[in-house]
Amino acid sequence: MDKRYQVFVSSTFADLKDERQRVTQTLMEMDCIPAGMELFPALDEEQWEFIKRVIDDCDYYILIIGGRYGSLTADGISYTEKEYDYAISIGLKVMAFVHERPDDIPVGKSDINADLRQKLEDFRSKVTCNRLVKFWTKANELPGMVALSLSKTIKTYPAIGWVRADNIANEEVLSDVNDLRKENDRLRSKLRELENQEPPESLNLAGLDEPFEFQVTWYRSGEYARRYYESLTATWSDIFAALAPSLVEHPNDEKANGTIASGMYRRLKEQDSSPTGIKVVTDDFETMRVQLTTLGLIDVNYNQSTRGSMALFWTITRKGQQLLLSLRTVKSNK
Repeated sequence: MDKRYQVFVSSTFADLKDERQRVTQTLMEMDCIPAGMELFPALDEEQWEFIKRVIDDCDYYILIIGGRYGSLTADGISYTEKEYDYAISIGLKVMAFVHERPDDIPVGKSDINADLRQKLEDFRSKVTCNRLVKFWTKANELPGMVALSLSKTIKTYPAIGWVRADNIANEEVLSDVNDLRKENDRLRSKLRELENQEPPESLNLAGLDEPFEFQVTWYRSGEYARRYYESLTATWSDIFAALAPSLVEHPNDEKANGTIASGMYRRLKEQDSSPTGIKVVTDDFETMRVQLTTLGLIDVNYNQSTRGSMALFWTITRKGQQLLLSLRTVKSNK
């Protein structure tokens, strides 16, 4: 069945008109449906709700960063960064194309204000940290980069896409729904069995009150190419307590990592905030995932996001909910 994928193109507007036009033309030549905010150069909060609905309908997300940060929202961040954050939060696969030498961009297409230049630098750091990006210097480089990246992403992470209504076979759809219902019943039955099982004693698992040493990494504002590392030590109970409240949102792997890292750093360092882009290093984070799963506190499943891409999602178990009530509820003084 022929599909067409809808792709959201996000960037600042006035300074990247040529770049957006070239990317849009490339998407149309690939039989994709480009979507963007060309009709809304001046934005407000009401229009932001419309933008979110457009992003919700997209299968993939393309970000182009040049020399401007963009107009600010009431939150103090640009609409471009707000679109990017929202796309990440709903699990869209993101392809980022960042100008390699922003200092060489003409003044007319760059931010002069020092605060905006710093915000742009911080945004570049966020996008390039722990994510593969493509760097460009000229607008005519983008079509080839976009075509190659999008083709690879579609092949690796096939999304739902769009088809003509008259091309959908009713019998095929009903068969798929029935198969999914059977698979859902099987998985629910298996989940109930696993929730009632205790880890075998031969594993000699560390208890909730035992410490675990792990490393976190972050970058400083304006130094996105340099990472800083620090060792922290916390009990498994504290690690779970930092993560558990967010599990009601079924976070993906990346968000769960950031929640643990920032929560543990603030608590152990007794600070109100954590460093920029803080993450638990991969090996230690995977150990946390396995340990909390084996303890029966979380479930981690490889599922489709709301937009069709595949990712690991975390949920809390009944056992985890009981422990959460013990750890994070306020007790009466009476």
